[in-house]
Amino acid sequence: MCTPCGPPDPAASSEMSWHPQYRSSKFRHVYGKAASKEKCYDCVPITHSVHDNHFCAVNPHFIAVVTECAGGGAFLVIPIHQTGKLDPHYPRICGHKGNVLDIKWNPFNDYVIASCSEDATVKIWDIPKHLLTKNITTPKKELLGHARRVGLIEWHPTANNILFSSGHDYKIMIWNLDTREDVLSNPVKILDVHKDVVLSMSFNTDGSLLATACRDKKIRLIDPRARTVLQEASYKSHRANKVLFLGNMKKLLSTGTSRWNNRQIALWDQNDLSVPLLEEDLDGSSGLLFPFYDSDTNMLYIVGKGDGNIRYYEISPEKPYLSYLMEYRSHLPQKGIGMMPKRGLEVSACEIFRFYKLIPTKSLIEPVSMIVPRRSESYQEDIYPLTTGSQPAMTAQEWLNGVNKGPLLVSLRPGSGPVNSLPQLPESEPRVKSPDLNKSQRGRMPPEEMEKKSEIKDSRNQLKEEERLPKNEHMRLSNGFDVFECPPPKTENELLQMFYRQQEEIRRLRVLLNHRDVKIKQLELELRNLNMDTGRQHGFPWLVVVTFP
Repeated sequence: MCTPCGPPDPAASSEMSWHPQYRSSKFRHVYGKAASKEKCYDCVPITHSVHDNHFCAVNPHFIAVVTECAGGGAFLVIPIHQTGKLDPHYPRICGHKGNVLDIKWNPFNDYVIASCSEDATVKIWDIPKHLLTKNITTPKKELLGHARRVGLIEWHPTANNILFSSGHDYKIMIWNLDTREDVLSNPVKILDVHKDVVLSMSFNTDGSLLATACRDKKIRLIDPRARTVLQEASYKSHRANKVLFLGNMKKLLSTGTSRWNNRQIALWDQNDLSVPLLEEDLDGSSGLLFPFYDSDTNMLYIVGKGDGNIRYYEISPEKPYLSYLMEYRSHLPQKGIGMMPKRGLEVSACEIFRFYKLIPTKSLIEPVSMIVPRRSESYQEDIYPLTTGSQPAMTAQEWLNGVNKGPLLVSLRPGSGPVNSLPQLPESEPRVKSPDLNKSQRGRMPPEEMEKKSEIKDSRNQLKEEERLPKNEHMRLSNGFDVFECPPPKTENELLQMFYRQQEEIRRLRVLLNHRDVKIKQLELELRNLNMDTGRQHGFPWLVVVTFP
């Protein structure tokens, strides 16, 4: 039950209830769908380490997972489409002398991955594009600076080749990888502001601020370039383990435990960490809670370590801030979790998030897709806004010099390019045969008239392209009932909801049809006026006016 902090609100007693009030949201019916056995990764020797990390990193080409091995640390890099049973002799990346504690893919290069280990080193690896045939033991770069084991690494979200590492020497080191040296021993900056081990790191959207959760039970908001602490939370009723920036909402979210050792989440104002805006106790389990935030949909996912549940909420900038949506439940407990970047999702299935659950009891990696139930197979613009792409917004040196830039955004629409690319115009159709008189007089037509006619013809082409699209959509809508993407209704309420959704779709198509009729009439009128003007100018008052059905 949500517990807002601060002075009691008179209306809070009526709002706080075990049964959440109805709230209109396009994500109310999001459900989790586990992959079939054939699309899982089986016989994977998942690590037995007790370190509280994800142990898994995913990008559109590969899935990397920390493995159990003797004589040092290693991890596997498996092509994302190579599902099924894994060969027990599959090659590994095994250059560390101690257990691997964290792995992270470079957000701007899908073939570069960073790893950190108990041997107090951070290593950067180049992954070949072809299938691995032998173990990789030589890293591209090696970072030597920490005095004790390194437990966390994070890539900068917008600057290229900037890496943060946090060790058990209580220091966070900032590395610039834009050098030719293979071994780096001098980080560009060292953040020595913590008095204990850093448990979590998170950047804001442009990477100008860093939030950390520390074992001393404090949350800190840090300016990494100035190496100064801007805000510090020492709220005793909430012991934070993980902290997360919530996009551009100027808020932080932390997971941890309450005074009574219940698993708890807390919401904070970025500019005032003295007391949380909201606290919510989840359950009495002991496993860690991993938070994931999707800034495109404003959805928050809470994944419990040691259980199979994934809770998800919707975040709003105003009260009540946190709205519970649903919970995905599974009897298979996860030890770690990975997430696919947005550019690797299957938009045709209305997939808005994808997890990769590490299940060591079965040596299995199970993908779980979060899906918005929609009947139409066309691209859903409302659930796929522009999202972070794979290109950096600036160089490492620019960021070190004090420049702040947000991420470069791309569209997930199939076949679309970067946001700043020129729009692709539809191919022009063959010209309609016109009377010989028009053909002979075209050479004497003023350039302005020809340009205007060209614009009208382009509009007709675009209109015909739009006419084809609804026809295909109608064919897809009437092409049977997909049981897996939209389960059939089982109750009267579900049947009513499906009926209302169909009514909304029908209304939308009627509005689209009315707009198209109006457009057709406008084009006919323009073409009639143009032909009449042309006939008067060239002395052909009997010029035929052509209308299009």
